Amino acid sequence: MFNPGDIVAIDFPGVTGIKRRPAVVLSSSLYHTSRPDVVVGLITSQAVAVGPTDYTLIDWKQAGLRMPSVFRSFFATLPPATNPVVVGHLSERDWKGVRACVKAALAPLDDSVPPVTPAP
Repeated sequence: MFNPGDIVAIDFPGVTGIKRRPAVVLSSSLYHTSRPDVVVGLITSQAVAVGPTDYTLIDWKQAGLRMPSVFRSFFATLPPATNPVVVGHLSERDWKGVRACVKAALAPLDDSVPPVTPAP
């Protein structure tokens, strides 16, 4: 079972094929009660945040990462066949930063923002 904020080593699909890399678990505990897959966000060792939905991890070493890292809002839902293994967990301040980036990257999911009407 995975918890939100866990760091996992996972076979992550990318532009150049599948690569074993770290990712942060974004799916909730409730999600995991009925689903075998896991929703993750990419973690990269290219330790420069390049956009407003990237977050430079401060406590990367305590999270079980081997080098300075950045969370990138590149999301995937991956099956158990990707062999996720928990290697650590984000600190509260890093988890807060990651959650803010996820919120900024995704469309609002509440009714407080009017829907966008596509142009004809």
